[in-house]
Amino acid sequence: MSNPYPLILEPILKPKVWGGRRLAEYAKHLPADEPTGESWELADLASTSTSGGGGDSAHSTIANGELAGKTIRDAIEQWGTDLLGDAKLSETGGFPLLVKYLDAREHLSIQVHPSPEYASSHPDAHLKTESWFILDAQPDADGNPPVIYKGFQEGVTADDLRAAIENGTVPDIMRTELAVPGHCHTLPSGTVHALGAGVLVAEIQTPSDTTFRVYDWAKEYGREGRELHIDQAVECASFEQPPVAEHAEAFLADDMANMSAMPPRIGSTRHNVASTDHYTIDVISASCESVPLVAADDNRNTPLVVMLIKTMGASLASGNHEHELQAGQTALIPASIAKDCALRSGPGTEAVIARVQ
Repeated sequence: MSNPYPLILEPILKPKVWGGRRLAEYAKHLPADEPTGESWELADLASTSTSGGGGDSAHSTIANGELAGKTIRDAIEQWGTDLLGDAKLSETGGFPLLVKYLDAREHLSIQVHPSPEYASSHPDAHLKTESWFILDAQPDADGNPPVIYKGFQEGVTADDLRAAIENGTVPDIMRTELAVPGHCHTLPSGTVHALGAGVLVAEIQTPSDTTFRVYDWAKEYGREGRELHIDQAVECASFEQPPVAEHAEAFLADDMANMSAMPPRIGSTRHNVASTDHYTIDVISASCESVPLVAADDNRNTPLVVMLIKTMGASLASGNHEHELQAGQTALIPASIAKDCALRSGPGTEAVIARVQ
């Protein structure tokens, strides 16, 4: 039986009609003949919805070490509390986070996930709180600025929402925010939302696939519209204002293209950009320094997930072992070694660190 070590995970790519090609910049080997919208970096789902994950189960495969070729579920079964610590498995027995990259060439559907009240009375509906950390934001094909749709305009009611769904005018009642790299938007379950065209994000969420769609941009993109879920969405939707975005000030401060001509910036910063009942998210910017993955005042006994956004050379150091990590790769750090694990960074290293609450 192997001892716990950092698990580097193989991505699961998802073709989407709204997807693009930018995930290739994050070391994803994209198929040439179809747009790719999602890269599932860490997944442990017994089943998925047809429109979301394709209807099959999804279990991330381990790429390194003694467990190479095994799944995250195999690691949980072998290491138990050494991997999970105090973290609890999901309602379906899987790892308690789902971690992705999303590349939106076109608008995603406007949708909502079950509210706590709805989930409590519908056993087949599961909460889904999610956070989008914006990596890139470009104008859409028509030159419009990149935005996200996040909650409703002031004064919108349930009757307004129902009428807008039936009339096909849901975008008119939505709040929009300019998408800015380095900003993190947290969307509690029940928040009506959509990722806008031109935006690429790292997404951390609870592992649920229950989604109710209210608008699908069919006429705008000339594609066949999918089923809308009017009654469920109206019952689930929150009409409170969602949390304001947090941001990591140092994120993407360096120009990667010119980095070889620049003297290395020594040191590191850490910004907390999300704190929910389910997870926290920190963003680390570091150059030529060994950075502990866990903050000194963090005493949780839970696993964490490292998404290495960019680097000119980095590794994960655990005990006497070192595990090379490439830009775009994601690693799961077991709870039992999290406190002693460090990111040894080359110039211009940026990483998103998600930790289970």
